[in-house]
Amino acid sequence: MSQTGKNGTMNAITEGNLFKAMIRFSVPYLIACFLQSFYGMADLFIIGQFRDAASVTAVSIGSQLMHMLTVVIVGLAMGTTVSISHAVGARNRNGASRCIGNSAVLFAAFALVLMTVLLCTVNGILNLLATPQEAMLEAADYLRICFAGIPFITAYNLISSMFRGLGDTRRPMIFVAIAGVLNIGLDVLFVGPFGMGAGGAALATIISQAVSVVIALFAMGRLKLDVSVSKSSFRPDGQVMHKLLSIGAPIAFQDGLIQVSFLVITMIANSRGVAVAAAVGIVEKIISFLFLVPSAMLSTVSALAAQNAGAGQHERSRQVLSYGNRMCIVFGLTVFVLCQFFARPILSLFIHEEPLVILYGTQYLRAYALDCVFAGVHFCFSGFFSAYGKSAYSFIHNIISIVAIRIPGAYLASKLFPDNLYPMGLAAPLGSLLSVIICLFLYRKMGDLSESEV
Repeated sequence: MSQTGKNGTMNAITEGNLFKAMIRFSVPYLIACFLQSFYGMADLFIIGQFRDAASVTAVSIGSQLMHMLTVVIVGLAMGTTVSISHAVGARNRNGASRCIGNSAVLFAAFALVLMTVLLCTVNGILNLLATPQEAMLEAADYLRICFAGIPFITAYNLISSMFRGLGDTRRPMIFVAIAGVLNIGLDVLFVGPFGMGAGGAALATIISQAVSVVIALFAMGRLKLDVSVSKSSFRPDGQVMHKLLSIGAPIAFQDGLIQVSFLVITMIANSRGVAVAAAVGIVEKIISFLFLVPSAMLSTVSALAAQNAGAGQHERSRQVLSYGNRMCIVFGLTVFVLCQFFARPILSLFIHEEPLVILYGTQYLRAYALDCVFAGVHFCFSGFFSAYGKSAYSFIHNIISIVAIRIPGAYLASKLFPDNLYPMGLAAPLGSLLSVIICLFLYRKMGDLSESEV
């Protein structure tokens, strides 16, 4: 995993066939994301086989909140990926090692503070989310266990971001594949024979995350990296910290706001009863799974565009963005069409003998699936903006989308169409469409990329 790369990683990204480089980078990352997503999906699926709608609601609320936290952590880690990529593109080994060491210090402090705060506020969070009373106890168990495992979740995503910055997405895929298999096995054991309910699903998730971290750390210790990390690399460096945060913090903040908007929509759904709450929770989990493709492309665009920016290959950076947008549009249209025909069977996989939940979920999924098209485009733009140190652009278009359309649109739809979730499902894609329009404007505003600071 050298900067020039034993297998030509560096040359492929900055000099070789760009489309092939994107595929080689994105496919292992995408597989790893799919496997990691199985943590929450397996929780929800297995709970649905053994428990009732209240338990499903507890896990859907808890896993949605944990997904939000994971997305924020991944967004913050984007600063690490982009900073390392810039150093790799510029052949700056010392800069890459300082980014790795400072990232470790920064995220260790972040994880400990976040874990402490969230463990002290579990009940308040669930009350804020208007969690149905039937699901309150199990949701609290789920969150307490997951919050205690935040250091493991943070460590895994940070290590993965370091590998991506160095151009390697294959090893993180292997780490999470092992943990994913373990998670499913423990889910079945804890929720089924042991009868531990939502708490058992959470425990399976955290044990699996811990295993993935141990495997990743062991592998890092055995690998001969071209970028060497010494004790001095962990010495806090104000300039390095500033770059990590200036890139990662706006992305983490905007991703967090998007997830908050999802939680607000969950609150709206929860206030309408357990059937609607369960339907919305299941669909949100399905959508978060489908969004792994746009998310993978965001990371691919950011890492590859950043390496090309560091090497002064700005036209190739634009090509990365163009390829990413095309792939996301094709994927999104495919998903939208399939969901029109197979929404009901998909919902039926997650819950049995709850026809009202399946009905509401089918309506919601058919509308929400359109977001896979528009979100993929603005995800790619966000990755491109991050590669050029313009993470604030991502924050701008997302906050406008959330405040202007996502939240008010969902609220108005719930009031005007109380017996149909299809209109409520349109709020997200319409918000993403507004984001795409703003992104196109901001992209033009960037002007000559050769004058940008990276």
